[in-house]
Amino acid sequence: MRRVLRDRDAGLYFSGVVVSGFGTTAMWLVAGVWVKTLTGSDGLAALTAFALWAPVLAGPVLGAVADRVRRRPLLVAVNGAMAALLPCLLLVGSADRVWLLFAVLLLYGTAGVLADAAGSALVPQVVDARLLGDFNGLRMAAGESMKLPAPLVGAVLFARFGGPSVALLDAATFALAAGVFALLRVREEPAREARSGGLAEGSRQLWRSPVLRPLLAGAAATMLLAGVNGALVYAVVDDVLGRPPAYAGLLYAVQGAGSVVGGLAAGPLLRRLPGRPVLAAAVAVFATGAGLRVLPYEAAAWAGSALIGAGLPVVLVTALTAVQRETPAAVLGRTAATASTLVLAPNALALALGAGLVTLVDVRVLLPVVGAAGLAVAALSAAGRPVRRPGRGVVPGPPGGTAGATGSGREAAGNLAE
Repeated sequence: MRRVLRDRDAGLYFSGVVVSGFGTTAMWLVAGVWVKTLTGSDGLAALTAFALWAPVLAGPVLGAVADRVRRRPLLVAVNGAMAALLPCLLLVGSADRVWLLFAVLLLYGTAGVLADAAGSALVPQVVDARLLGDFNGLRMAAGESMKLPAPLVGAVLFARFGGPSVALLDAATFALAAGVFALLRVREEPAREARSGGLAEGSRQLWRSPVLRPLLAGAAATMLLAGVNGALVYAVVDDVLGRPPAYAGLLYAVQGAGSVVGGLAAGPLLRRLPGRPVLAAAVAVFATGAGLRVLPYEAAAWAGSALIGAGLPVVLVTALTAVQRETPAAVLGRTAATASTLVLAPNALALALGAGLVTLVDVRVLLPVVGAAGLAVAALSAAGRPVRRPGRGVVPGPPGGTAGATGSGREAAGNLAE
């Protein structure tokens, strides 16, 4: 951590991400509460999360935009644009203005995907290649730690001053982040080859790499199971523990603490071990945590939440850092965005799947199934013989696979969705 933050540009980039993340976390919580308060509709309140998630599906397109321009000015522009846009929510004071909130949330999600693509491509130029895993893990840990104070601040502001106050807080954090990113000393020119290959070039980069295919497949399968597991939390609280719904907040806090630990551990693990064993171990930790939740004891629920929180960040950091290590700079934006879509979209879809399953199947049956499926994913992720590639040493490859075309040796970051 000290080596990462001693670097001026790495420290600045990290600071910008943390500042912006604080406002974003507060706003994401308040958006649903705001809609529920104005309309009384649970369905519309739930749609706020969908509006924020939907732009992830456009990741390859938005990533291609990030490949065609310089990434630092793009980060500054995106954060500045959101700082200017969010004050429009001051006009949302009644149910007939809720459409404006949804429109802003869609743009918010779009800006987030675009900024993530630009940031993923910029980080390898800011951070020493040997410290990319550490930086990504530190960034993940910081993002997860924001889930502890930011929702509280957002809830207090909303209760005292209403939704517009949270929108202004978020706008201020975006403005600060834009200023911080503007201070980065990065020399970059749009690569000419960025215009070749089209939108599908990111998908081709992922498919051609014997390193990335198994990592992304394992991460996507894990996030699918994580989505189902996340939809079961209230059933765990009620049916397994016999506690009121508010108890779920305590389990989320324990999971958040575990995520901080996992994020900090990811970098050192990736410096010492190949990606496949690290990902397999992290999936096994998550699966064990999900299985523990079936036990009717609070200690088991706490331990399970902590293990789930510790495992998921390592899965994401491992997969998305590998993307940065294996992808040429010219197409890194669209490749990273495509990878994020492949990994995170299953989580969103599985939240809906889990919500349906829990109404049909007892949670005491679903949790062991999720745990067993997770252990199977861990075993498959660990399987496979090493693939030797020129200038790269030995890297783990798919079972029975052969080395294919891969990118140059780039290295760097990701995002967590639970």
